[in-house]
This record gives sequence, structure tokens and C-alpha cells, in this order.
Amino acid sequence: MRDGREVVVKVRPAAGRLAGCTDVQRALWEAGFLCPRPLAGPVPLGGYAASAESFRPGGDVLGVADKAVERYAGLLELLVRLAPAPRAIRSLAPNPPWVAWDHEYGGAWPPPDDRDADLNAHSGAVWLDEIGHRVTRRLRQLRGSEYVVGHGDWEAQNLRWHGEEPWAVHDWDSAVSAPEPVIVGLAASVWPCGAEPRAASVSESEAFIGAYQHAARRPAGAGEIQASWAAGLWVYAFNAKKASLDGVSWLEPGEAAERLRRAGA
Repeated sequence: MRDGREVVVKVRPAAGRLAGCTDVQRALWEAGFLCPRPLAGPVPLGGYAASAESFRPGGDVLGVADKAVERYAGLLELLVRLAPAPRAIRSLAPNPPWVAWDHEYGGAWPPPDDRDADLNAHSGAVWLDEIGHRVTRRLRQLRGSEYVVGHGDWEAQNLRWHGEEPWAVHDWDSAVSAPEPVIVGLAASVWPCGAEPRAASVSESEAFIGAYQHAARRPAGAGEIQASWAAGLWVYAFNAKKASLDGVSWLEPGEAAERLRRAGA
């Protein structure tokens, strides 16, 4: 900029929920959370939505070894604790497809956002469809629960660190509103992505759920833990179903069965 500031301009398909995402990012920046500062937008731009934020370069992706899970889970707990209440911001609905367990489309799966495909019509990996239905039924039991604001794409590649200290959290178009166990479970399934070429193992998901409880200084009830496992399996199965379009296996039936057992689904 002429005044010496460096900014990032983001241009992506327009969506009403982007205004709420900006509200979340701005509130967290004002609370001292480590994220770029929103500066303008979103505003229409040739059929798309454009926004500007401060440039926050640097930092590294933190590996998943040793006690890294405590860092990842603790930072998410801080985000949820500092985030505004859903009623204090513009709507975040609908949630992005990979976390849209409460979608209103027919079938097990909502339309993916990165390709023109009907996952419900795809004949590959049909066993995943039954998992999607079972997990959705389990998660719909949470509809009367309190909703909080969190991050729906808590992958290692969206976070930056200096050593073991957090430096920046990016991808605020993935802000979501859901019951807290859902936000925890979604993150517990994907947190290694980007640091490793894979999602979390069962043991890594278990460690994340436990580390989040420790950071929050309160144990979760059995039903909350089941809900976290259900949410984690939903995003895992959605991504696996999408990967099956390309003939890629993303989730093994044995691991899915263990996650189903833990979800009580």
C-alpha cells in the first residue's frame, strides 16, 4: 500500500456466510488471537467476493511428533474460548460441505465445493454411505445443544508456528458454528494434514480429544466424547467418499468400524 502496509486480497466465490466469517476473524483479532486483521470486505467483485486483510507472513508448519498434539488442541481451545457467540455475529450458515453433517440435501452427502459431482449418485465405496447416515443420525441428537464458534478446517497446513509457539492461524473462510464437541471432533480427525500426507490415526484423534479437555480444564461427558468421534468420522467419511471419485482409498473399513464404535453410532 502507499502507506507501506502489506495486505492480502482474497477473491473467491461469493457466499453469504463470508460476512460472518469476517466477523469471527475481526473479533478474534481484537481479542489478541494470532490471526491476520480484516481490513475490508467482503464486497462484490465481478461475481465473486473480495476482501482484504493484513499480511502475516512467516512461521512454519509444526510437526505432529512428541507433544505437538497438546499445542494444536490447546490453540483450538483458546480460539473457541475467545470467539464471539454465534448470536453476536452474522450467520455462518451453511457450514462448508466437509463439515455439513446437518445439511438439508437428500442423501448422505452435501455437494462438494471443489468439484461438480453428486456423491450420493456415485457407486464407488457405497459402504461409506451407510457410515454417513449412521453418523448423521448420531450428530442430529445434538441439535438442542449450545452452539459455539470454531474453526472447521483445523489442519496443520492452516497454522504457522515459531518453534512451539503459535504465530498465525489462517483460512478464516472455514469459521463454523456447531456444538463444541463437534468442533473438537472435526479437528481431531484432520489436525496432522499438511504436516503429514494423511489424516489422524485413531490414537492421534484420541490424544487430541484428551488434550482439548486438558486445555479446557474440564472433563467431557461420555456423550460429548461420542459426539466428537462421530463428527470426526463424518469429515473423514466425506473426504473418503470424495476421494473414491478418483479411485483413491482414504479410509479403511476396519478403522471406520473402530471410529463408529467410539461414536456410539
